[in-house]
Amino acid sequence: MRKKALLFWVIIAGLLQGLAAQDKAQLEKERQAIQQELKDIQQMYNKVKGQTKQTLGQLNVLNRKIALQEQYLSNINKEIRNIDDDIYLSNLEIYRLQKQLDTLKIQYARSVVYAYKNKSNYDYLNFIFSANSFNDAIKRVAYLKSYRAYREKQVTTILETKDLIAKRKEQQLVRKDQKNSALTNQTKQVQELEVQKKEKATVVNQLKSKEKDLSTQIAAKKKRDKELNNAILAIVRREIESAKAKAKAEAEAKRKADEIAKANNPTTVIKPDNTGKPVDGGTTTTAVTTKRNEVAKKPESYLDLNSKDVALNSSFAANRAKLPWPVDNGIVALRFGNNKIENTLLTFDNPGLTIATPSPGVAVKAVFDGEVSAVYSLGDGSAVTIRHGKYFTTYSNLSGVTVSKGATVKTGQTIGKAGRDDEGNGGQIDFILMIETKNVDPLPWLRR
Repeated sequence: MRKKALLFWVIIAGLLQGLAAQDKAQLEKERQAIQQELKDIQQMYNKVKGQTKQTLGQLNVLNRKIALQEQYLSNINKEIRNIDDDIYLSNLEIYRLQKQLDTLKIQYARSVVYAYKNKSNYDYLNFIFSANSFNDAIKRVAYLKSYRAYREKQVTTILETKDLIAKRKEQQLVRKDQKNSALTNQTKQVQELEVQKKEKATVVNQLKSKEKDLSTQIAAKKKRDKELNNAILAIVRREIESAKAKAKAEAEAKRKADEIAKANNPTTVIKPDNTGKPVDGGTTTTAVTTKRNEVAKKPESYLDLNSKDVALNSSFAANRAKLPWPVDNGIVALRFGNNKIENTLLTFDNPGLTIATPSPGVAVKAVFDGEVSAVYSLGDGSAVTIRHGKYFTTYSNLSGVTVSKGATVKTGQTIGKAGRDDEGNGGQIDFILMIETKNVDPLPWLRR
């Protein structure tokens, strides 16, 4: 029973070690991504950190930095738990090996005692020559040889088990050092997080004292967002109306073609009399029943009718969480939806993602294949709206545009350059995703 229990825990330990190896690789990949984003955001924050005027952009960058710092701490905590699990599993393995070693030593001791009691050459010869036949004597010689080999194997197994226990203990020391290093890093990152939170509190208090100025900034943003959203809605509705008119024209053309075909190939419809036979008693004809006043089913979307749109819509939907970012090394300064300024009553809705870039002028790229629906001016910058079937992406606050209306674009193709942010410190674009006339959060659609 004890052996079965030990075997069970050995199997569990092996499975857990395999899962731990996968978790370790995933944690390392996640940590590298967080560290890179922290590095990028720190470079961006350094540009606004020394300013005497506290701004909404500075607060947003700080908020993102704190969120990343908390993710980093969570990653470290997971690593520490994994190391503890590894140490526990290693202890189980050492315990199993030690029990195995004790059993091997007992068995070997017994064989040594037996060999000592029968160590004289006379006893060995007597054992062989007391055989009843020559074949029996040969078997006894073979037995003695195998017994000697068994004892040698016992010694080898004992030494190998000892060596394996020593290696496991060395690995434990390495993992304990790794845990100590992770705990040290954890303490350092907790202190860094506290510094960031204090810095954020200072910025929030200063913004609160300038709530009137901040309210003006937010009002200006709301106005720009409303203008942008109205412009996009007008573009989308125009595309829907165009698709609707095209669908109706195709349906009318098909109807006329059917009428012409029917006129060229008339079908005689003969009503039967009370006997069920044709009234003229002539040859058999096919009766055709025409449905009248049949109401055509309204399509769910006029932007999902032709084969090109159907393919685009299907492909776009299949690439959720895989779309490339519209800029390289960009960070989310303002998230989609409701944004609230802490310790104030100020709130605003963001129609998309406001993405900060290290500097103005960086390339802005299409996130998917499509056709440019419109290129237009908005405030001091330009905007581009691209249609991907029933999906629309808009790239606003561009300092320059490299595409024109009606142009076909490919995923990753440069369509313009990022303009300056509101404070004039770095670059910034507003990225909006709509499914027909509905705004949706672009973040879950972008590659993580």
